[in-house]
Amino acid sequence: MQPVTTRSKSEQKQSRPVRVAEAIKDWVVEQGLQVGDRLPSEPELIDRFGMAKGTIREAMRILEAQGLVKTRTGPGGGSFVHEVSKERARALLANYFYFKDLTIADIYQLRRLLEPEVAAQLAGRLPDDVLLQLKANVGTYSKPAETLDDEREQHISSLRFHAILAAQSDNDLLAFLIDFMVNMLSDLTVYRRLYTPPNVQLWSKGREYQMRLIDALQTGNATAARQIMQAHMETAQALMEGQEAEMQRRFISE
Repeated sequence: MQPVTTRSKSEQKQSRPVRVAEAIKDWVVEQGLQVGDRLPSEPELIDRFGMAKGTIREAMRILEAQGLVKTRTGPGGGSFVHEVSKERARALLANYFYFKDLTIADIYQLRRLLEPEVAAQLAGRLPDDVLLQLKANVGTYSKPAETLDDEREQHISSLRFHAILAAQSDNDLLAFLIDFMVNMLSDLTVYRRLYTPPNVQLWSKGREYQMRLIDALQTGNATAARQIMQAHMETAQALMEGQEAEMQRRFISE
């Protein structure tokens, strides 16, 4: 039996089931368990961690809510190590920032640092199908929007371009961070109505930079790819901050 022990003052403030859940996660890592591996049965967990049945069950519910454990019933059922999906991780992280009042400047401060380097790293390394996917994405906003609905969809599509590109990075953390920022910016655009009034300059500049970037990526010009993405981020930030300021003015006047 391995009773759960506290290791810090912050852990002492946690409830017992939370501490047990953390101990189970540590044990999974120590044992080298992989996604899909079966976890010990409830009696085995009770014996291993020296806790009551209710505590073990609550700890397992916590892990399942976090997406780290999957429970199946019936023949061959039990509790299994589960991988948290990118969508779930993104949603959980977004919940943390829900009341943080993020601004366009907050998001672009990171985008300006990360995305030019990703573009440079991927220059000359993208397979043809990804290049075609990027071109097809740009093709969805080949003309200025005619309605507000079109404007909103074009904003979201132009941001999707960056998610497609980031997904090709060998650095999973970097790819996730960019994907997360792109989705946060998409959400801000929609619920703060930053797509209104329509901004033809934002459309034309953004599309021009993305077409130039595809050329640099295809020819393997890392220096050009970095410079184009840097200019793209700086221009997009300035224009989006203008949209944000206009939204605030409308809010005050209303």
